[in-house]
Amino acid sequence: MLYEVKPDGVAWVTLNRPDALNSFTGDLLAELAAAFHQARQNEEVRVVVITGAGRAFCAGQDLRANPDAINDLKTWLKTTYRPMLMALQDLAKPTVAMVNGVAAGAGFSLALACDFRVASAKARFVPAFGKIALVPDSGMSINLPRLIGYGRALELLGLSRDLTGEEAFAWGLVNRVCPPDELVDKTTELAGQLAQVAPLAFSHTKDLLQRAPLLTLNEALALEEAAQGRVGSSADFREGLAAFEEKRPPRFSGK
Repeated sequence: MLYEVKPDGVAWVTLNRPDALNSFTGDLLAELAAAFHQARQNEEVRVVVITGAGRAFCAGQDLRANPDAINDLKTWLKTTYRPMLMALQDLAKPTVAMVNGVAAGAGFSLALACDFRVASAKARFVPAFGKIALVPDSGMSINLPRLIGYGRALELLGLSRDLTGEEAFAWGLVNRVCPPDELVDKTTELAGQLAQVAPLAFSHTKDLLQRAPLLTLNEALALEEAAQGRVGSSADFREGLAAFEEKRPPRFSGK
């Protein structure tokens, strides 16, 4: 795995097993979790972009590298995938999946776990699980219907249907789709825009939206009020007001 923080505050996390289509191993999952923890603790990191080296985003679990995983899938998921996915969830910073090729199985799940997805027109989203008589895992069962609704999610998973990048965009699964030679530029553009947003406001907005489907209106209002109270006392809010009055772009610090 490669990890690089650019001067613009964007951390690029690259799955770097191109010969194996960047499929997951126990070691790679641990490296990803560590990278997400590192990005969370680094105040200079404003956005995290995740992609794959070569022609694939991630082909899911590498069963050849970890054959014992098949013998106890429950324990394997709990001890390897869950820590990585929770570290990604706990980032509280914008995350972008740059899907450059196939995203299959748990690799598809990783893309879904990000806040935004930018896909190449040649990308392919492959549920994979049903084809080998498994259920979706790595958060796919919650993140997929959140994005495209129950009916389409069940169609995709129940029929093990693949989606192209263009179809994924039409279904609302990805935020941007573009020709392969424009993918890096389009992703960099989005990441750059996200790096300029107010960090505290974004993290609270993200938290509110993730909780919303399980809340009553009264509960949602209470959470909004609490979050607004916190960000309303921040330096970023004062900067936002000053920038508005002075008719200039704001310079948010995350404080």
